[in-house]
Amino acid sequence: MKVVIFFGHHKVGSTALQAFLARNALPLMRSGILYPSVEAEGLAHTLARALNPESEPALGAMNVREPHNALAFRMLTQAAGGKPPPWHGPLPGYAQMVRALRLQVRFLKPHTVILCSEVMSNFGAHHPELIDDLRAIFPDADYELYCVLRRPDEYLVSWHAQRLRFGDKLAALSAGAAKRYFASIHFDYKKLLAPWVERFPEARLHIRNYADVLAAGGSTEDFTALCGSDFPAGLAAAERTNTSLPRAAMEIARRGNCDLSEDEARDLRNFLFDPENGLRPIANSEIEMFGTALRADMADRFAPIHDYLSKLTGRPAFFPDIAEVARPNPLPEAEAVADLLAQIGRRQLPEGPLRAYIDTLRRDYAA
Repeated sequence: MKVVIFFGHHKVGSTALQAFLARNALPLMRSGILYPSVEAEGLAHTLARALNPESEPALGAMNVREPHNALAFRMLTQAAGGKPPPWHGPLPGYAQMVRALRLQVRFLKPHTVILCSEVMSNFGAHHPELIDDLRAIFPDADYELYCVLRRPDEYLVSWHAQRLRFGDKLAALSAGAAKRYFASIHFDYKKLLAPWVERFPEARLHIRNYADVLAAGGSTEDFTALCGSDFPAGLAAAERTNTSLPRAAMEIARRGNCDLSEDEARDLRNFLFDPENGLRPIANSEIEMFGTALRADMADRFAPIHDYLSKLTGRPAFFPDIAEVARPNPLPEAEAVADLLAQIGRRQLPEGPLRAYIDTLRRDYAA
């Protein structure tokens, strides 16, 4: 039996891949490819769909769509304390999850098991023993490892936007937040990868540049083409999920998270995400989020990490466009924010705290 592990990174199409695997779990299972559940909700959903194959998969349920994130969070909390995030609901203990995985393999007899979790990218930096624990679930399997990495400047913006989306109170990237990422897996990709490579020395590695994944058609197309298993024909296509805040909206959301109540900040973020809001933010590729000096620092710090990636993958340059890290985009973030604030009219926001807050921000940027 082969086990394919997608262990990250964040913001590289993992949600779309998980949705594809969950949507097609039954036809995959019939062809010998198992995307296993780890707890009661996922198992009950699989049984219900087996009885009624025409029913729609409950992809809004995290434990159905992203079961191995639940597994990863349970493993991390067991190692470090705390609780899994509330969106996974009550979860069984780790031993029960392992038993559920092993029983599915025992009775379904798949030739391939797919474990897909961007949360597992956090294992190596602080709890590499969790990688050993994961391997011990199926100790006799053959393994393939799949990981996707974005050019660091592009990735940090996307990751910071994701944190803002979840309501985190953060500094701006150009005001210290970027530097706080430099020692983490969100910038030091060697810290992410090396513990996996060391613990799976014989595994087939797929370390992918996100630009190549996009060129292949997206995360689903790239993964299914490379992971070495024959996927059946006629599978339902993946849908785009987990969209990011436009860069022009990030500072508005960031200040709202810091200044407003939790409910008001959430309402502001929902408005900024609403495709019906009529806003036309300046294109992300035009907007500079770091500044020249910070980009130069970032390029210097990433150079040895990039050397590691290139040697690991046998490529002359893992990111062929790595020089772009040091090159600022043409438009300062503040100008893009001011342009977006000017677009937010009274017809879009009714009288109330949010409209008053936007008026305050608009005055700040006009000063």
